[in-house]
Amino acid sequence: MASGSPPFISFLSDFGLDGAAAICRGIMLSICPDAQIIDLAHTIRKYAIGDGAFILGTALPFMPSGVHLAVVDPGVGTERRPVALRVARGDMLVGPDNGLMLLGAEALGGITEARALENRALWLESSTSATFHGRDVFAPVAARLAARSAVFEEVGRVVEIDSLVALSQPVASVGEGWIETGVVYVDSFGNARLAGGARELVEGLGDATDQRPLRVAVIDSAAGTGNAEDAVFTTTFGAVPAGTALVYIDSSGHLALADNQGSIASRMGLAAGARVRISTPDPQR
Repeated sequence: MASGSPPFISFLSDFGLDGAAAICRGIMLSICPDAQIIDLAHTIRKYAIGDGAFILGTALPFMPSGVHLAVVDPGVGTERRPVALRVARGDMLVGPDNGLMLLGAEALGGITEARALENRALWLESSTSATFHGRDVFAPVAARLAARSAVFEEVGRVVEIDSLVALSQPVASVGEGWIETGVVYVDSFGNARLAGGARELVEGLGDATDQRPLRVAVIDSAAGTGNAEDAVFTTTFGAVPAGTALVYIDSSGHLALADNQGSIASRMGLAAGARVRISTPDPQR
């Protein structure tokens, strides 16, 4: 955090709009009234740790240096650890040890130190609920770190970085004329963000020029397999007619699928974890 700048906290959760996020904001502002708080998202799918991880990984590089609070915590109240992570850029991330924060930490240069949140003096002063650690543990610690009324070393004992829980992430594989990859995230437009990026595109399909015809096949999803259709590679949505399927590189560098002005995820039955194959069309088809 830059010296002399106002304390900065970003906040992500799956709390929705029923008051839980506002309560956490109130706690943080009570402890650190000068804080600038940016809500990254509170409409993460319920319990979808991977969705939250994706948003942190894509959003945090554009945030000011500061403290980043993240709460998607289906294991709240269990033996899962509450942790704080310090990263190479100087930021601190606060949340559950369930894989949620690792992509965000990597995007900020990687974890340099991890600690368990064991110092109860930094938690909310009232008794701690077994179901709302966002209010009682994570928000107070994040606010005290942002206010510099506590230093990172005070939150608790050191945790081995290699012991932090990591999520299983889809990977892309390539061959001559094809890419097989997985859906990492489905955004609110119904666009499917995929593992892999421009490098895999070139390795598998060669020079993907604008308007190049491609074939997209679903090879494993909740809706089954065998769903395949034509698409085109293009750099932006409006380059094709409404309703047309396209393959593109998204604003974070990921391969992605979309319907221009439509939801390809709904239409093709795609969700996080689904596997797809992108290939050059069969000339005999």
